[in-house]
Amino acid sequence: MNFLKILKKTVIDSQIYVSAMGTLFAVFFMKEQETFRYPTVLLIFITYFSGYLYTKYQYTKHFLKILALNAVAGIICAFLIIHNHNEIRLLKWFIIVVLGLLYNSFFLDVYIRKIPLLKVFYVGLVWALVNSWLTLPEFSLPIFLVSFFFITALVLPFDIRDMNSDTVQTFPKLIGVQNTKYIAYLLVFVSIIIAIFNLTFIYAAAFFLSGIITYFLIYFSENKRDDAYFSFGIETCSALPFLFLLIMEYF
Repeated sequence: MNFLKILKKTVIDSQIYVSAMGTLFAVFFMKEQETFRYPTVLLIFITYFSGYLYTKYQYTKHFLKILALNAVAGIICAFLIIHNHNEIRLLKWFIIVVLGLLYNSFFLDVYIRKIPLLKVFYVGLVWALVNSWLTLPEFSLPIFLVSFFFITALVLPFDIRDMNSDTVQTFPKLIGVQNTKYIAYLLVFVSIIIAIFNLTFIYAAAFFLSGIITYFLIYFSENKRDDAYFSFGIETCSALPFLFLLIMEYF
């Protein structure tokens, strides 16, 4: 039990886990598009990690430390882009960072997280832009749509988890848990269909298998479930396409 608590505190609560899952989701599409590069992987992880730390700790006593850490992370990211890419990639990265700040920042009177029902789509938008725009020479609409619908579906279970504590209107509070699950099922289904018709066979197959697992995890999402179910189980869904790809390539 103590080991699980330590694991949750050091890996999941530290935002390392969600950042790693988001990075592996991007790696899946980078490999499919044959644009995989280690500096880009590091760039994406640092961007996710610093962004989630900022969101979590901006209202705490650790804020100044997090702000300093983010400043260092920004310098590292800029160096990675300038050294390995070009000024266009730097502009793309900067726009995505700004979109992340608009999601939830202490210096804004109204930010995205305060707007009813918009949060799930906005998170899907930012993750989709990373996969379909930041990592590619040209914007890819199919990858954007696959990512957008899939990630939006994965955010909905977190609204189910937080429905008793959220201060803004969310889908579970508005239409109920079961109807929220139906929306998530539909979003996953649409993302699978788009993936099947636009990704190469092995990648489409890996995404299809990931969708099946995701369906089961969404089905068992309930407000009374332990937080680990969501912060570990649901978060892992975004890495499943890459993990299934590794298994299929190995065998």
